[in-house]
Amino acid sequence: MEEFTMNTRIYMGEDSCEKISEFEMKRAFIFCDPFMKQSGKTDLIVTKLAKMRVEYYIFADVVPDPDMAVIQKGLNQLNAFKPDTVFAFGGGSAIDTAKAVVHLYAKMHDIARPCIIAVPTTSGTGSEVTAFAVVSDREAGIKYPLIDSRMIPDAVFLDPKLTSTVPPSITADTGMDVLTHGLEAFVSTDANDFTDAMAEKSIRTVWDYLERCVASGDDMDARAHMHNASCMAGMAFNAASLGICHSMAHALGAQFHLPHGRCNAVLLPIVIEYNAGLEIPGETDALLRYLDIARLLGISAGTNKATVHLMVRQIRSLMSRIGIPVHFAELNIDADSYLRSIDVMAENALKDRCTATNPRVPAAEHIKRLYKKLYQS
Repeated sequence: MEEFTMNTRIYMGEDSCEKISEFEMKRAFIFCDPFMKQSGKTDLIVTKLAKMRVEYYIFADVVPDPDMAVIQKGLNQLNAFKPDTVFAFGGGSAIDTAKAVVHLYAKMHDIARPCIIAVPTTSGTGSEVTAFAVVSDREAGIKYPLIDSRMIPDAVFLDPKLTSTVPPSITADTGMDVLTHGLEAFVSTDANDFTDAMAEKSIRTVWDYLERCVASGDDMDARAHMHNASCMAGMAFNAASLGICHSMAHALGAQFHLPHGRCNAVLLPIVIEYNAGLEIPGETDALLRYLDIARLLGISAGTNKATVHLMVRQIRSLMSRIGIPVHFAELNIDADSYLRSIDVMAENALKDRCTATNPRVPAAEHIKRLYKKLYQS
């Protein structure tokens, strides 16, 4: 049996946040990072809450790649404030922190969780519509994807104006995260017609609009399309899950503290080549799935394998045009440290929950070989 569930109300477009005033609430708790509070960006929500005479508290201690320390701190303050509504305001780290804290809060007290309203300010993780939250263990150098349908937000506001000041490098990193979500969801062993529809549209949209967003941050049409693409990709992988590109990216990012989207980007071409079986005789089911995407993007060559090879080259070309590293040396990682870490990263990637739905079942040696291939790039 297959399943596709969508419980989140989605409001999109400029000024969509005005709808916040129509939500009933008495006590609101806002998760964000320090910059969001210091820059006054939280005023977008706070001014509305003040007019509604809603009591509120701002937790501005969110950090990139949230760990249990920040989640425990958020949980302590949520316990003290006892909100009926929680706002997750920011990028993936803020949304993941809010989801994890609220989930633990509800379980701790054995109560229905507060309403979660997500207001993403980057176009990348899709966390605003997923049951996933990624938590880091800094000492062990591991990222854990938590998965529980009760973490899916109740409402999301996709206002492209909130992404207009995101720097080009972060726009590029998060945009490649969206592309990876779409591609991995499409070839996932749990993909279905509904996830395919969301994945295809998100991939096509990234292909058409990401470069425009990186080149001109104030291009609101492109920003709106990328914001929607991020959300659609989130809907796709929430049901279909992901694959070893994410598993390997989680391990690489945790070990060397690199942006998640950038880790996905540098691994994506290598993983596509592996999943498609470009190095082995015959044609795999995954090869034919990638072929569908290549045709969707207008990419064609003499044979099926040649077409997928060309798609990989065009992905690398896109990365180069938007400033994403294409070669290992551009990642600024100590080479000796990287080579020493391959065994540990491969072990952690194999244990990652995203690995279960990869279209090609990997062995430890396969993962190690892919990490070495990245080193040789």
